Amino acid sequence: MKILFLGSPEFAKITLSYLLNSHHKVVAVVCQMDKPSGRGNKLTAPVVKPYALEKNIPVLQFDKVSRHLDEINKLDFDISVSASFGQILSRDFLAIKPCLNLHPSLLPKYRGATPIQTALLNNDKKTGITVQKMRYEVDSGEIYLQKEYPIEDDDDFETLSTKLAHEGGKMLVEVLDKLEKNEIEAFEQQGEIIMTKLIEKQNGYLDFKNSSAAHIVGQVRAYGFNPGAYFFMDGERYKVYKAKVCEDLTQENSRAVVKDKRFVIKAKENSVQIEVLQGQNGKKMDIKSFLNGFKPKSMMVE
Repeated sequence: MKILFLGSPEFAKITLSYLLNSHHKVVAVVCQMDKPSGRGNKLTAPVVKPYALEKNIPVLQFDKVSRHLDEINKLDFDISVSASFGQILSRDFLAIKPCLNLHPSLLPKYRGATPIQTALLNNDKKTGITVQKMRYEVDSGEIYLQKEYPIEDDDDFETLSTKLAHEGGKMLVEVLDKLEKNEIEAFEQQGEIIMTKLIEKQNGYLDFKNSSAAHIVGQVRAYGFNPGAYFFMDGERYKVYKAKVCEDLTQENSRAVVKDKRFVIKAKENSVQIEVLQGQNGKKMDIKSFLNGFKPKSMMVE
């Protein structure tokens, strides 16, 4: 089948690699516009763009796909496939050709833009991946294929997203193969509908005073990659990339304790052991390296 692929970040790149290694043909890739990134606000392309160009796949970048339907109508494709694209596709677009969507959850649970982060934030033990027929209503389409996937205790957004993208890529090829032979039918979603919420920067603030250690670790797993999980000490911001629930080393809420090369902060319930973090003007480090130069004025987390 001839495919128009829509996707932007690493999740999309991994998914695309499976389509390119199948007998199906990707005729073009549509992704988000280049955006300012980093301290210098340098324009940075979506991850999928250089990968597609390297594979000699034409790349189209639209701020809104609905404004470029004439260009899309000129493309020769049988079906469109969306994987972490980042735009809501209009009814007019969906009317052009059939469209599949790869969604990293067990729909109808965790519809919306942040299913992986939500599963991690809630400390779920399992999630899944769904290949669905796309409808205009968010993630409401009929399901072609759905598989459950375990969430390991040390998974974070990067690791879980990568695993689900690989699994999803295989599933997409399976569905496309069966659609080509008319050997698969979609079925309606069943179960409770749970919508996810968009992430804002302040969602990453680690409130040790009012949150349990389990919740804080969930925040780190969900938001450490983006937009960042952080706390303040002595007026400085510290970003946390990896943490785990541990035993209390103090009973004083929000107090940090350094002992035996461990950095532990007391939460409202239980404590959090910080394992990878970054100081305000420093580099991302494992905790042993970080503690070598750590000289706080106090040990109280704000």
